[in-house]
Amino acid sequence: MPAAPWDAVSNLGAGIHGAVSRFGVFVRFTGDAVGALLRHPRASLKWNALGPLLLEVGTASVPVVALTGLLVGLILSVEGYAQFEAIGAERRMGGIINANVVKQIGPVLAAVMVAGRVGGAIAAELGAMRIADQLDAMRSTGADPVARLVPARVVACAVMTPVLTVYSDVLGAFGAWAVLTQVHGVPSEEYWHHTSMFLLALDPLNGLLKAACFGTAIGLIASYKGFTCAPGPLGVAKAATGAFVASFVAIVAINLVLVEFLNGVTVLIHGALPRVL
Repeated sequence: MPAAPWDAVSNLGAGIHGAVSRFGVFVRFTGDAVGALLRHPRASLKWNALGPLLLEVGTASVPVVALTGLLVGLILSVEGYAQFEAIGAERRMGGIINANVVKQIGPVLAAVMVAGRVGGAIAAELGAMRIADQLDAMRSTGADPVARLVPARVVACAVMTPVLTVYSDVLGAFGAWAVLTQVHGVPSEEYWHHTSMFLLALDPLNGLLKAACFGTAIGLIASYKGFTCAPGPLGVAKAATGAFVASFVAIVAINLVLVEFLNGVTVLIHGALPRVL
């Protein structure tokens, strides 16, 4: 019994050491991928490899991202109308919803869809190559599997996540417009007028920058999980699941950092953030 507390401390220390070690391996993996992309961009981004990835990450994900964005706009306007009406701000509601969709909800929503639909697939694909010894076969021929396989996947995620964010933003704004103007009678002119008041010129760019950062993190994490997956089908399944979970945590953490930074930049340029009333 007296040894139990020390066992707990020892287990905690071992867990922290393992987490730090794995993070160090991930940082090294990221450095290898970025270094390969910077040294040999044409070799790392051949169109015959990049083109299908852009199609898979972007075009194939448009329906689910667009539908989810539309539903989010509908839900926010339906759920929040009574609260805004109680304080006499229902006519400003469209601007508030759209500002938050463009800056926060749209990029995060698109990134989560990419993490779930594409990140897991990337991890599973590379994990299957690992357990089939294809990565070792590439190394035996003198090729670097990280340079050959990772940069194109990271670039595809980084490029297409902002594109998907645009779809999410547009459909979210349309969903809110449909409920507020067609159901609750808010004039369409006021809806777009308040949207222009609350949505600053930098906000769409901030949202796209966030989406690009999210996509980059998703591509790197999913590729790393695939390269380091455990042997067997169970290892591939765990790699796919771990890629989504780790990507989701990374999206939330990156968003937290970028919110503070980009709000500071916006205040520096515009002087102040828009106010509700």
